[in-house]
Amino acid sequence: MPVKLDGKAVAAQIKQDLKERVERLKAAGVEPGLGTLLVGSDPGSVKYVAGKHADCAEVGIRSIKHELPADATFDDIAAVVREMNGDPACTGYIVQLPLPKGIDQNAIIDLIDPAKDADGMHPYNLGELVLHVKGDIDTPLPCTPRGCIELLNAYDIDLDGKEVCVLGRGITIGRTIGLMLTRRAVNATVTLCHTGTRDVVDHMRRADVVVAAMGSAGFVKPDMVKDGAVLLDVGVSRVYDEEAGRWRVRGDVDKAAHEKTSAYSPNPGGVGPMTRAMLLANVVEMAERRAKAEGRA
Repeated sequence: MPVKLDGKAVAAQIKQDLKERVERLKAAGVEPGLGTLLVGSDPGSVKYVAGKHADCAEVGIRSIKHELPADATFDDIAAVVREMNGDPACTGYIVQLPLPKGIDQNAIIDLIDPAKDADGMHPYNLGELVLHVKGDIDTPLPCTPRGCIELLNAYDIDLDGKEVCVLGRGITIGRTIGLMLTRRAVNATVTLCHTGTRDVVDHMRRADVVVAAMGSAGFVKPDMVKDGAVLLDVGVSRVYDEEAGRWRVRGDVDKAAHEKTSAYSPNPGGVGPMTRAMLLANVVEMAERRAKAEGRA
């Protein structure tokens, strides 16, 4: 029987551990704080940010909320970013993407203090990840790739020497997960497939693990994966359910493919909760580094 990789359950365990670590930090006089900047009122972004603050309340992290209207200028957004850079109560923060049309997102990300980059996506932190093939990394890690690896670790799925096929080259996971999977601590071999890949299915069929992050609902079919493969369903699409009369979230993996696997992550309920848990983990680790630097640890 395939093993369901339950991201909700694993994330709950991680959050319990983080809650205990936050209590120790507070006892030492350090209170972690997560900041968010939401520009506009996109329903998906509003819901996502609200979920992050609900997670903060669950583990005892202070919430610091900043909101701007959809017509905010680059300078308006940059001013809030600089405010959070200088706010000692803000341990780490995120700028919720996407930003309104006409705003240079990369330029805004560049303005984030790398030490407060809760998403782990600042160019400096990605560069540190490139440089450190082995040993510990003391800079924030990208949340979604880290969540994938932590989910597999929770079920004792060893990737050492395994062939991993990643579908999609987006910055959130596609372009970043290879950096983490090929570190010596994980030691996997990674193939990144995208729209220019000539025979995607051939790569998928040879893989021990498939990470689907395309945003193409139900793309991965049973005949595209080998028996006993592990499927991580990361892509998210909104598909209209005619029978229910409402929109539903669907992943990149056709549920029929689950029967061929040794393990799979559902979507929703798999990698998503792990990503949110890793955001909290980054903030707590930032606070722990600060406590150590101040001699409070």
